[in-house]
Amino acid sequence: MSYSDSDSSSYGGDHKSIRQITRDRLLYEMLRSTKTGDSKSKWKVLIMDKLTVKIMSCSCKMADITEEGVSLVEDIYRRRQPLPSMDAIYFIQPSKENVIMFLSDMSGRSPLYKKAFVFFSSPISRELVAQVKRDSTVLPRIGALREMNLEYFAIDSQCFVTDNERALEDLFGDDENTRRGDVCLNVMANRIATVFASLREFPFVRYRAAKSLDASTMTTFRDLIPTKLAAGIWNCLAKYKQSIPNFPQTETCELLILERSVDQIAPIIHEWTYDAMCHDLLNMEGNKYVHEVPSKTGGAPEKKEVILEDHDPVWLELRHAHIADASERLHEKMTNFVSKNKAAQIQQRDGSELSTRDLQKMVQALPQYSEQIDKLSLHVEIAGKINRIIRETGLRELGQLEQDLVFGDAGMKEVIKFLTTKEDATRENKLRLLMILAAIYPEKFEGEKGHNLMKLAKLPMDDMNAVNNMRLLGGATETKKSSMSSFTLKFDMHKKKRGARKERTSEEETWQLSRFYPMIEELIEKLCKGELPKEDYPCMNDPSPSFHGTSQVVSSNPASAAHSMRSRRTPTWARPRNSDDGYSSDSVLKHASSDFKKLGNRIFVFIVGGATRSELRVCHKLTTKLRREVVLGSSSLDDPPQFITKLKLLTAHELSLDDLQI
Repeated sequence: MSYSDSDSSSYGGDHKSIRQITRDRLLYEMLRSTKTGDSKSKWKVLIMDKLTVKIMSCSCKMADITEEGVSLVEDIYRRRQPLPSMDAIYFIQPSKENVIMFLSDMSGRSPLYKKAFVFFSSPISRELVAQVKRDSTVLPRIGALREMNLEYFAIDSQCFVTDNERALEDLFGDDENTRRGDVCLNVMANRIATVFASLREFPFVRYRAAKSLDASTMTTFRDLIPTKLAAGIWNCLAKYKQSIPNFPQTETCELLILERSVDQIAPIIHEWTYDAMCHDLLNMEGNKYVHEVPSKTGGAPEKKEVILEDHDPVWLELRHAHIADASERLHEKMTNFVSKNKAAQIQQRDGSELSTRDLQKMVQALPQYSEQIDKLSLHVEIAGKINRIIRETGLRELGQLEQDLVFGDAGMKEVIKFLTTKEDATRENKLRLLMILAAIYPEKFEGEKGHNLMKLAKLPMDDMNAVNNMRLLGGATETKKSSMSSFTLKFDMHKKKRGARKERTSEEETWQLSRFYPMIEELIEKLCKGELPKEDYPCMNDPSPSFHGTSQVVSSNPASAAHSMRSRRTPTWARPRNSDDGYSSDSVLKHASSDFKKLGNRIFVFIVGGATRSELRVCHKLTTKLRREVVLGSSSLDDPPQFITKLKLLTAHELSLDDLQI
């Protein structure tokens, strides 16, 4: 399969993110390539299955697809109107069912379409190719039959998911079903491999090794998840090296495979950035936010849907900022706009300082009310709503306690005090607090102790499942028996209070609630510096000498010097506004586009069982700090309520997702 220059990896030419490369491949390598001969000027039908339509919608807009000559998008499994004068483009998974549907569309005397250009999302089996070739009426009607090797969702400029939403249940469930688990890992491995096919990268594959507690303890299927996944990816890559023209033969990047037990706290704790708060506290559907806008006709307010994504410059700037910092910056932006606008100043008669809400109303009333101000106004509303929820639910105090627990500054006594004095705390917030406690003090939930804590918190037994099921993720229950390690939830047993994180000290902290950092931050920094222990994180391949050479160049860069284990990192919002902190997407993009050739090899981190927004934030931050693009991959990107629901499902065999909503 041939590749155009647009989808090459980051070496040479302009740098493109995984999302841009994915978009280019879908639009140009796939759709545009069908404009040949007599097909050049014709409109075409695009036919997809449930998975490929999601892949397409993550990277392309309908306008993009239309521009490439597609006038109609169809579902392969829906009854479709025959259009014998039009050509069709099939973008489908290489499954037996899809091939049968395609053959029934195009065979016989009356095919649905004139010609078919078929693109498979991943490698197709020889048996299915033979099945297509056997139908003599279909063969002359095929304009293209190719493997795109693109079966992942590029949901962010530095994040992809494999859409294995049930991975936690299939791999960590109570009834350890190894067959179901192997099927899940096989699908995941194939999809991850297509990321490297798209980016034309050949990774140095490292994975978290299984740790048996002692010689008498058997290694379980769960222990071997990263090992099995690494082997599956390696097998796919070995085939790509043989089958894809110009696929790299030596290592060009690094891939680190982890699973959710590497950090049980990150999916549960409150993350205080604007992006995380939006998804945690507001009833958003994916990146879709619904809000009310004044009616243009003067009637009742109208509901409007907006997508919070990269095309919104305000979102890009604020998404990784602390919610308090984001609110301050929004107020400044509104104030600046008003100060530059004479009409607004006339309305401010008494000279008093206006609130952000007053400024918002004032700006909306101006004739110059533009799309830019529309965006600004939207974010003022969202930030206002989040701050209101934080106040009404007493979230600041809870957030402080969560972080104190994680860093060993609080223990059982403080949790009990909170549960007895804050009875109005929400059910979900109390549950999340107990889950953090269980990750650090698993022995406090043994036998009746756990039931007593749940009674004290006035939580139903259904919620106890979420706490109990944390043991299925591994880490916490093994802590007492296994050796100390800074990468898993291991604790110093001699301390009165344990900490699941070591402080990373620095000058001052503007926001107390910015102390927490996900474990992958330390792992990525160690990987970059070549300090990740080989016995804990073995590799599938020995990197070539040239790869080591590139790594050395990256490590010697002063910008990549990591803080010591005991230094507290200064969060973005504690620095001057103009500092280049790496959290701001503008900061990342500025470096990426202007001097990307100076950056080292990409680092990919894949987390089986769901990643979090705090982990995505860390990847954006470290891209600038380490001068290497860090890409996060996972089976899914989960917000805390979703993760807790999935955790409950690990032992709920007869319950549906609806029964388990918290």
